Amino acid sequence: MAGKRGPKLISGTQLSAEIREELKVEIATLKKKKITPGLAVVLVGSDPASEVYVRSKRKTCADLGINSYAHDLPVTCTERKLLDLITKLNDDKKVHGILVQVPLPKHINEQKILNAIDPYKDVDGFHPMNVGRLLNGEECFVSCTPAGCQEMLMRSGYNPAGKHVVVLGRSNIVGKPIAALLMQKGMGGDATVTVCHSRTKNLSSITKQADILIAAIGIPEFVKARMVKDGVVVIDVGVNRIEDKTRKSGTRLVGDVDFKGVSKKARAISPVPGGVGPMTITMLMKNTVKAVRRAKK
Repeated sequence: MAGKRGPKLISGTQLSAEIREELKVEIATLKKKKITPGLAVVLVGSDPASEVYVRSKRKTCADLGINSYAHDLPVTCTERKLLDLITKLNDDKKVHGILVQVPLPKHINEQKILNAIDPYKDVDGFHPMNVGRLLNGEECFVSCTPAGCQEMLMRSGYNPAGKHVVVLGRSNIVGKPIAALLMQKGMGGDATVTVCHSRTKNLSSITKQADILIAAIGIPEFVKARMVKDGVVVIDVGVNRIEDKTRKSGTRLVGDVDFKGVSKKARAISPVPGGVGPMTITMLMKNTVKAVRRAKK
């Protein structure tokens, strides 16, 4: 059980700050060699959540010394124009990483756009080549949220090796890649992984077996204390805005885990906000620096 002092908080804010300091050193070394990492961020339309994410990514680039190339396109942008832009960015040697913010407007085929990005500049890790290489255990870009979850476990002293990891959710962005990542041979992997989802029968009987539970099901406070065993380590990927009349804004952010209840049984747990969120952006920066190293080869 968590004990009187409560569980250890796995702070994404703190861990991402550590990684960013490491990245600053590496970026400074690259700049001495006249190389500055460059990240192109493409935003189509004016989705409020996407605009917030993009601003945060561009600010982080500035803080770390990464060149940020902004491409803000109107919602009326055609698929052809977007594909033409990606072709230009693929050929631009100043650009080491390309990120197209999703979701895209409905008239644009999202997968077609992601497939058009050069796999060696696909710092979001969504290109089929990178997805396939991850499954094969080959060198690749790992999508940022799963990579951030793995870093949180390793840097907090909760190596998944030999542990039963239950992943709650099967999305292409989180569930599937984190399962593939943690089952790989070697450092940060070697886990026994079970993937559950909304159609899983007797779900609680499986989540109760988890040594490590990664919740990414997209339902506010879905995981209750009765669904986990004592001493579980929890990584909460969910970000959900719910009504809260006690707040000035009328809302508050919660994860996919009932933090108050589950924390009474957990050995360690990540908070929302301040957990996986900061790590996702930091891993994007790490992938951009990695893209520079791969381009040099």
